[in-house]
Parts: sequence; structure tokens; C-alpha cells
Amino acid sequence: MSQRFQPEDTAIPGLTLLTRSRFGDERGFLSRLFCGEELAAFGWPGPVLQVNETGTAQKGTVRGLHFQHAPFAEWKLVTCVEGTILDVAVDLRQGSSSFLQHVCVELSGDNCRSLLIPPGFAHGFQALSDTVRMIYTHSAPYRAEAEGGLYPQDPRIGITWPLPVERLSARDQSHPLIQADFEGLIA
Repeated sequence: MSQRFQPEDTAIPGLTLLTRSRFGDERGFLSRLFCGEELAAFGWPGPVLQVNETGTAQKGTVRGLHFQHAPFAEWKLVTCVEGTILDVAVDLRQGSSSFLQHVCVELSGDNCRSLLIPPGFAHGFQALSDTVRMIYTHSAPYRAEAEGGLYPQDPRIGITWPLPVERLSARDQSHPLIQADFEGLIA
């Protein structure tokens, strides 16, 4: 078991909240954001194929809910390194007992927590502070042709965002509501 990443099960099987160890002294601190060898114990499948950083400037902004279709479905490790967010993962796995259920966790630059998201989930977040920086570690490269999304205020998902949704991109606003015949993703 990892000494640097302490796992916490969530209400959805396969979705894991990790608390990173932080080592510090008078000079500052060190916190390992990713280690493939250690995260393999929690399901991470192999090499990192892409790392992204995002910045969000305004409290209340919602980004997501995004996913990639197979064969580019991906594992994702989501880490907030500055500010505070409500991070959300929605289970879209076909046949899952938690299909269309979601988990919300608070991630911040101070709490050393990351959310490890397996393929078959949509992901998004709401900024709870005015300056947010995120690091995303991906097991698959981004492919525009494999991209999918859900409307973050879809009543079938029922996410209760803690703040009024102040900003939402045109792309995220354009995602359709989930249809009654939606059976999920094959990851």
C-alpha cells in the first residue's frame, strides 16, 4: 500500500479519493502529485499520456461535465493546486449499479486531496474561490472526435451546485439533456 497516497472509498465503487502526504520544513513543502507505481494499487493502468493545467478566475464558474468515448476513454487524476473547488464525477458506465449517480468532493490547494476517476465517468467542477488552478493527469490523449459532455444542470443527474452558476462555456451550455433511452458508456 502506498505511503504517499491514502485512499478513501466514495459512494461509487471504483471512484477513489486520495489524500497525498505533504512533507515540509522551514524551506517549504513537497507533495507528490503522481506516481504510477503507487497509483497502480488503486487501478491506474499504466503510463501518463497527457498532463493539463487549467486556471479558473471567477468563483461560481462551472466547467464540465466532460468525458471521452472509447477507445479514448481515460483514467483521470484530478488535483486542485490553488483555490477551492467542488469536484464532481458522474457514473456513466453501462450496466453499473450506480449509473447516473454522482459524487461531489471538495478539493483545494490546501487539503492535498485528488480524485482518481476511471473510464466511464463524466467530470466537472465548480470554482468555490476566485482563483483556481487544476492539474489533470490522463491515461489517454485528448481526441476531439471522442469528446462527449453532459449539461451540468441536467435534472436527471441532480447536482446541487453550492453557488449560483455564474459562468458556463457555450460548449457546456450546449450539451443536451440525458435522454430516457441513454444506456451509458462502454469504457
